[in-house]
Amino acid sequence: MARQRLTFLQIWNMCFGFFGIQIGFGLQNANVSRIFQTLGVDVNHLAILWIAAPATGLLVQPIIGHLSDRTWGRFGRRRPYFFWGAVLTTLGLFIMPHAPALWVAAGALWLMDASINITMEPFRAFVGDNLPDEQRATGYAMQSFFIGLGAVLASALPWMLTNWLHVANTAPAGQIPDSVKIAFYAGGAMLLISVLWTVFTTKEYSPEQLSAFEAAEHVALGFGPREEPEPSVNAYIALAVAGVLIGLALAGLVWAARLEKELYVLAAMLLGFGVAGVVGARNKRIGRTDNGFSEVLADVFRMPRTMRQLAVVQFFSWFGLFAMWIYTTPAVAAVHFHAASASSKAYNEGADWVGVLFAVYNGVAALAALVIPLMARASSRKLSHAACLGLGALGLLSFLLIRQPGLLWIGMIGVGFAWSSILSTPYSILAGALPARKMGVYMGVFNIFIVVPQLLAATVLGLLLKTFFGGQAIFALVLGAAAFAIAAAATFAVDDRAPSSLQA
Repeated sequence: MARQRLTFLQIWNMCFGFFGIQIGFGLQNANVSRIFQTLGVDVNHLAILWIAAPATGLLVQPIIGHLSDRTWGRFGRRRPYFFWGAVLTTLGLFIMPHAPALWVAAGALWLMDASINITMEPFRAFVGDNLPDEQRATGYAMQSFFIGLGAVLASALPWMLTNWLHVANTAPAGQIPDSVKIAFYAGGAMLLISVLWTVFTTKEYSPEQLSAFEAAEHVALGFGPREEPEPSVNAYIALAVAGVLIGLALAGLVWAARLEKELYVLAAMLLGFGVAGVVGARNKRIGRTDNGFSEVLADVFRMPRTMRQLAVVQFFSWFGLFAMWIYTTPAVAAVHFHAASASSKAYNEGADWVGVLFAVYNGVAALAALVIPLMARASSRKLSHAACLGLGALGLLSFLLIRQPGLLWIGMIGVGFAWSSILSTPYSILAGALPARKMGVYMGVFNIFIVVPQLLAATVLGLLLKTFFGGQAIFALVLGAAAFAIAAAATFAVDDRAPSSLQA
């Protein structure tokens, strides 16, 4: 008994919802800072916005994964979360450009962050549930295709409204331009429609069928997804002691050395892990482990070997990505447009050009999503992913070597391949190593290794640049290239069950 192979159209329908999700996510990323500044937020206080989204995902995704693993009804297992997450995200998109005050905008941002995570997390498990292992590379690559397509449209939507339909992109002080408002309306509508398309055109296997598939694979191959044993009380205590001591030490260092206050976020996160260890140890000791918190925490300790190995790859991959997202604009403005001030014409020209470069890498990512499965089939998933990450490293390094702005798009080709592979290949490898009954929660836990490097990049990169590189933003891209290179090397250490072995 095995999962049926799906047709190209069925895979398309299953992944189409990601197109709308990325439109919502892209509109948020491109315009939230603009909205907050319009409402009076100082530019120096915008960094916290880089922390809000990943911090939300850190909490929401494992919870939603755990809940969706335990859901089954007339509307399926994952699809109810797609639906309600899309409805709430659309609501947030409609509210955000009409926020009359800062606290309303902040609330709308958190609503969008949480809702996008509610919708997005089960989509990763959805592909793992529905596709046989030999088609998962294609399924996750299709998600990457829609992510790239949605990101390009979201980035260009306000510009298209202004330049093609002559919608005003300016407004009186304290008000949001009509181009942004209409872009959020259109984005919300497209998000809801695309997610509903997936909900109503795709079926799901029941938990019993998934268990039968997993058992059949185990018999046929002689092995299957292997879970680690339950963590002991001592394991929880070790987490508690390490989290509390390191968190307090970091907070004390930040206070004593007067380092950037954003580093307190890292200290708080470490203390949070410590508190989780304390609660986990107590629940384990008194036998109160039949609850969501204890089960998710135990699953963190019980991650399969392949997942632990991929965690290293993900950590350095996303550190490199966040270095690029945060510092490309100041780097290009300073080095390639010789801007001395953020208010200068040269700086804004550089920022506009970075928008074009980001559209290039997202467009390349959409096309690369069609090529990467062929690369994996011709070699292996590991080799294909390492090659794409290597191209990404060369792409970021090229910003230091290429001094003509008009040629920087060349490096974005490599970044596009890396971005597309990061969004697909690790999940393709991971899905075959996870027990079917816990596909959702493990996909959510896997998000930790995306969030932590993002928080680290947002809080530590500035300190590194100031301490070692004279505050020159261009070297953040060099550090990003180094992170990509480390991720590529770590890929070769991953245990990957070859999809071809499952076709027998």
